[in-house]
Amino acid sequence: MAYTSLDSFSKNWIFKREDPKVTTQDLAEIRLLDEQGAASVWRDYISDNQIHPDHFTEQDWPNKAELQVMKVAWEKRWDSTEEALPEEVLTHVTTWGEEAKVFFCCHNELVFEMPWGVFKRTWKAFLFLDNGPILVGRKKSQAVQFHSDGMVTMLFRR
Repeated sequence: MAYTSLDSFSKNWIFKREDPKVTTQDLAEIRLLDEQGAASVWRDYISDNQIHPDHFTEQDWPNKAELQVMKVAWEKRWDSTEEALPEEVLTHVTTWGEEAKVFFCCHNELVFEMPWGVFKRTWKAFLFLDNGPILVGRKKSQAVQFHSDGMVTMLFRR
C-alpha cells in the first residue's frame, strides 16, 4: 500500500489542534493512503458502486437494515471531556486487538489507516470529518459508520 504525507491533506489541522490533542507518537501511526490505495480499500471494504457515503442506496451494505446492529449518539461524548468512544461502539468491536489495522474511510479518495488503539485515542480528531465515514477493520466483520446528525451505526460487513 502506498501512502501520502498527512501534510498534503487539506484538513490536516484536525491533527494539529490542542483539543482534541493527537500525540506525536499517534500521529506517526496515522497513514493517509494515496488515491490508488484509497480507491482499492474503498472498493474492497465499502463499495464498488458508490464513491461517497452520500450516494449509498438501499442496495449498499451499510444501508441494509439486517446488517445494522444499533444506532447510538456519539456527538454528546465528542463534546464532553470524556475521552473514550461510546461504550456501545467499544462493545461492538470488542474482538479488535489494539494493533488490528483499521481504515477510516471517508470516500473513495480519502482513507486513513492506523492501528485500532490509535483510532480509539484519536477518534475525536477524525470526527471533524463526520459526513458518513465508515470505520472497518482489516479482516473484521464489524464496522462503524459515523453520521453528521451525531449518531453512529454499528454494522456488520457483508
